[in-house]
Amino acid sequence: MNRYVRRVPAAEAELALLEMLDLFPDGVVEEADGDQVVMSGFAETAPAEGLECVPVADGWLDAWREYHHAVQCGSLWVGPPWEQAVEPAVVIDPGRAFGTGAHGSTRAALELLQTLPPQAALDLGCGSGVLSIAAIRLGFGPLRAFDIDPLAIGASAENAARNGVWFEVERRDVLSDPLPEAPLWMANLQLDLLECLLLRTDLPPVLLVSGLLESQTLGGSPRAVVDGWVAEVLRP
Repeated sequence: MNRYVRRVPAAEAELALLEMLDLFPDGVVEEADGDQVVMSGFAETAPAEGLECVPVADGWLDAWREYHHAVQCGSLWVGPPWEQAVEPAVVIDPGRAFGTGAHGSTRAALELLQTLPPQAALDLGCGSGVLSIAAIRLGFGPLRAFDIDPLAIGASAENAARNGVWFEVERRDVLSDPLPEAPLWMANLQLDLLECLLLRTDLPPVLLVSGLLESQTLGGSPRAVVDGWVAEVLRP
């Protein structure tokens, strides 16, 4: 495990934090240093070029956990297994590659999810399985989840078992591979991937999309904004 560091002028800290959170969705440490801000995230390998790499000494796991705390998203408690859960709960172990659900884009998606009627759904780009597990907790289903990263498949399955729920999860490219029918798609992806997703010819009646910056939109309504990240409901 390494610590990856970025140093920016204080005036640029807000935008830099959003960019760092996109690279390190489990959390970013901010430290003031004169007229600059030092931002750090933990990962096995560098998620982008231009970051200073600082090897982490013994005890990194405790330091890592110190920055990952539970959040309340509407009726749902979402957090890591080392904190005391409050039902209804979504307990997510981020491992070393995925988020606990505290990232603004995930929280925005969870906020809008609770405004939709329970129904069958697909989770496209499921990551650690936060949206899938939350949807099942809210009465949605049947639910199927897909991701191109095999690590995500394992993480989602493990977190589903940790929460005592089950959903089918498999590896697919959600931009091009065939997908089963469902009235709702959930996709927490960056803007360019969402734009490609919307080019599919088999879109469902409703899409819950997230991963947009506050200045970005795909024309959906309603919108939820959390920490500068936006989710929208689209009805193609």
